[in-house]
Amino acid sequence: MGNSKVLIVDDDPDFVAVMKVVLEREQYTVATASDREEGMSQIQAGKPDLVIMDVMMSTWSDGFEMSRKLKKDPRYKDIPILMLTGVEQKTGIGFKSTAGDPEWLPVNGFLDKPVEPQVLLDEVKRLLCRKE
Repeated sequence: MGNSKVLIVDDDPDFVAVMKVVLEREQYTVATASDREEGMSQIQAGKPDLVIMDVMMSTWSDGFEMSRKLKKDPRYKDIPILMLTGVEQKTGIGFKSTAGDPEWLPVNGFLDKPVEPQVLLDEVKRLLCRKE
């Protein structure tokens, strides 16, 4: 799994910095983006092995829209997506039960923030193993 390229798309710079350290410590190559547009540019520049993204960034639905766009694009549909978000904590609305729905929330994994580093690493490993 080491040397797999992981893209983190999240507008919280402190959270991104912590996740980056956790992943790089396990030998993952990590790129970051702070919003949907920057994330799509990063994906087009160099296809990652996994995308970890938030739901709410510039708008409340950025993560939903980006995941749908990726899964509908033949070039990117096989990239696993891990939705890592505090949306339920912020809004009181839970989306975990709809994770994986191809129309509503086409993601391969879903974790709530805050997340323990080992839980994140276990989920990253699971999703990358699925891809092989």
